[in-house]
Amino acid sequence: MSQTTTTAAVQSACPECDASVSFSRAPLNGQVTRCSDCRAELEVTSVSPLTLELAPEVEEDWGE
Repeated sequence: MSQTTTTAAVQSACPECDASVSFSRAPLNGQVTRCSDCRAELEVTSVSPLTLELAPEVEEDWGE
């Protein structure tokens, strides 16, 4: 007897170009990914409903 496991891809729209951004498994809050169309770096800001925003630019910390 074998079990079949189905995994549904999770999708949301890119806030930059509106292309579909897919995750093969459930994304985590704060996870960063790239849009395959416009290459924008995106951050998961909510998982229910799935919401993506442009990831903040990393700023240098000079120890101040």
